[in-house]
This record gives sequence, structure tokens and C-alpha cells, in this order.
Amino acid sequence: MPTMETTNLDAELSLFKYDNLEQLPPEYRELTEKERTERTERALDELGDDVIVLGHNYQRREIVEHADFVGDSYQLSVEAAEADAKYVVFGGVTFMAESADIITDDNQTVILPSMEASCPMAGMAEALQVDSAWADIRSAAPDANIIPITYMNSYADLKAFCAEQGGAVCTSSNAHRVFEWALEQGDKILFLPDKHLGENSAYRLGLEDSITKWDPWDPAKQNPDAVADADIVLWEGYCQVHDRFRVEHIERVRGEHPDARVVVHPECRREVVEAADVVGSTATICETIAEAEPDETWGIGTEIHLARHLQRWHPDVNVVPLCGDACMDCNAMRQIDPNYLTWVLEELVEGRERNVIEVAPEEKELAMLALDRMLEL
Repeated sequence: MPTMETTNLDAELSLFKYDNLEQLPPEYRELTEKERTERTERALDELGDDVIVLGHNYQRREIVEHADFVGDSYQLSVEAAEADAKYVVFGGVTFMAESADIITDDNQTVILPSMEASCPMAGMAEALQVDSAWADIRSAAPDANIIPITYMNSYADLKAFCAEQGGAVCTSSNAHRVFEWALEQGDKILFLPDKHLGENSAYRLGLEDSITKWDPWDPAKQNPDAVADADIVLWEGYCQVHDRFRVEHIERVRGEHPDARVVVHPECRREVVEAADVVGSTATICETIAEAEPDETWGIGTEIHLARHLQRWHPDVNVVPLCGDACMDCNAMRQIDPNYLTWVLEELVEGRERNVIEVAPEEKELAMLALDRMLEL
């Protein structure tokens, strides 16, 4: 297992981190929705309070309808920690299941239904890669105290790395507060992995003129002088869904619906955020639609399954996806096929744990430290 240069932590690339995760057995691949629903509900009845199912907002209906809690990643991990369930089945992606394992008790087991549900944005800032770049970034500003901040949408070893370097974790709703904290602790911020959330947070604090980007994919673009001059260094990463939104999508919705207002996630590009009426986390987007008046029209700039959920949950509001199903679909979330849920639950009924996500103890302790620093704010 590779060892990082700036810390004693062991880390592997995410593709190799969980080689114990299994594919869906062939006999589960052709289940009809009726068969799957009946078998899932029967397994849940047999397991009772021993299991809790978490459904991220971006999961499809067939997962969400079986979930005990639906929400964003950190909120769901907190719900799991507060539950007494022995098993936590997380309908989300790998980093979310890791976060749940970090927060829950040692006697709780976290299961990720599908081995292939891996967030591309989290994969754009692997701990090994960041560790390799850290020396170059530090040497660009040798006298500066650089505080690394990682978005919740990152792997546990990167959270641990940030903790050991004096940094913290943030969510999309509190990133600006964590930025303020970091600049009180040090001289500069390295923000990972989402450049758009980082840029939007900097604008919120009036620091838009003190930003630079660090592109680990293209050494020719790395500018040490820019790092030395900047207060905020943004890692070149992004969410594949939110990066797709454009101002013309907003203009099209407003052209087709003259009274429409638009709410977008802060992982969107800066110009999209500036064009929207409301900007906020998935929780804010949900609250915006829940509080809307009947017959209001809202354009939604986030993953398509949440837009669909909101239309079902609030049928009196006209919910309009900004750029359509294909544009707004997260292929990582889509890997949690409902048949996987049936399989892992039926295996638990038989006493077999499949696709367990377990963070190493030292890594877990440090990652929790990064989370604690955020919570102290």
C-alpha cells in the first residue's frame, strides 16, 4: 500500500481501495419492479430495527421509497449515528458511506449496495495526488501557513490528510464560514476538490480578487507566483452534473416560463450562480420548493432525480429541470440499482454482510478531527 510523503497515513487510489466489494449476482439482474419491491419490503420487515436505509436526494425513486431518511450526505450520516441500527445501508456513493462509517459507532456496519457508485469529483482529488502536489504548493509560498479545506464530497483519506495539515472539512452550506475560520488560522487556503464551490464561497466573502487555481492535470498551468499572491488556491475539480449548467439554460426556462424563478446549487459555475434567483445546498433547494406558493414555477439547477422528487412531493408547484434528464443525471448515483438494494438486504437476512465500507482506524480518527473542526464553527 502506498505511503504519503507528508503524513504517515497509508492511502490507495479509490479504484483499488475497496477490492472486497462485489457485483450483483446474475439471479438478481432480471427482477421486475414488483418482484423487487415485494422482496425488499419483506427483507426490511424481517430485519426490523437492525437496519436503517439512507437515500441521498439524488437517488432514484425506487431507492428513496424504501429509505428511512432522505437528504444530503452529511445529514444522512448524522441520522445513521443517532439510530440504534446495527446495519446502515447507504443509497449514495462511496465517500458518503465512508462519512457514515466515520460518524457512526464501531458496532454499526455501513453497507454500500453497489461497488461502482464512486463520485467522479471525489476522484479528482485523491489523497495520494494531493499529497504529491502539497510540496509544490507549499514551496510556491514557503513562508505562508496554508490551511487545506476539503469539501464533504471527498474520500476519508483526504479528510484525514487535511486534518493532519491543520485543515478541516466543509459542506456546501457552511463553506464560507470554514473559509473565514481558515484565514483566521493561517495565511492561505487550499480548497479541494470543487473549484466552483470554492470560487462562489470566495465571492461571498468578497475575496474574488484573491483566487488562483492549481491544475494537477497540467503542470504547464501551475503558476507559483499566482499561489504566492493569492489568499485562496482552488484545486481543479468539479461536479460533472453541476458543471454542465449554463446561463442559456436559465434564459431558456425564463423565456418559456416568464414568471419562473431559478434555484441552483453552489457547485455550479460562477456565471450560473450570478444568474440564479436563489443559490444553496440540496437542503436549501428542497426548502425553497416546499415554501413556494401554489402554481409558482421554479427552475432547478441540480441533479435530475431531486428535481423529480420535488415535483412528486410538491405537485402544486411547477418544477422545471434546467437542462433535461440526460444533462442533469449523475451516473455515479445511478449505479445504486434498486436490485442491489434487494440483494444486500436479503443477504443480511441470511446473516451475510456484503459490500461493507470500513475506514481504517487512524484515518477515521483524523477524518473525525476535520469534521469536529467544522462542527465547532
